[in-house]
Amino acid sequence: MAAEPEVLDELHRLRARVPQLTGALAASADGLVLAHDTPGVEPDGLAALTAAALGVAIRMAESTGHGDLRELLVRGVHGYVATYAAGGSAVLTLLAQDRVNVGRLHLEGRRSSTRIGELVDAATARGEPVAEPPKAPAKTSPGTSRTRTARGTAAARTTSTPATNHPRTSES
Repeated sequence: MAAEPEVLDELHRLRARVPQLTGALAASADGLVLAHDTPGVEPDGLAALTAAALGVAIRMAESTGHGDLRELLVRGVHGYVATYAAGGSAVLTLLAQDRVNVGRLHLEGRRSSTRIGELVDAATARGEPVAEPPKAPAKTSPGTSRTRTARGTAAARTTSTPATNHPRTSES
């Protein structure tokens, strides 16, 4: 996407304006990464989780008669995850420390989501793809998976997989 450098630049400016931000990610509504500044957090996983949470939040807003989703805020013990609609096909997800001024977070998040939405919508109008599909992971030997470290390098990790996997349902 030609707008990717501009979206990334907006994420960097946003993180400079709100020092308590620990990460920022722009993604398509279906969970593909557009641009990210998320040290220590796997952007593909965060984008996928954002899409899942977005789906639930949209249904909740619609089923309660509160209209189109504008934003979603999750507060955890160690901070906040805020997601904002960004144009017609993108979202902005921000990670913030627990000491962030939530009003400032919303103010700056809304401004940046508007800008990112304009960039993505303009790229879409020009016929550019919104996001590239995720690259296939590097092949590993059986029993290992690839994980990202804080520096963005892949590291192999051995996992144990049960011999059988029988999920329990209400019928079992």
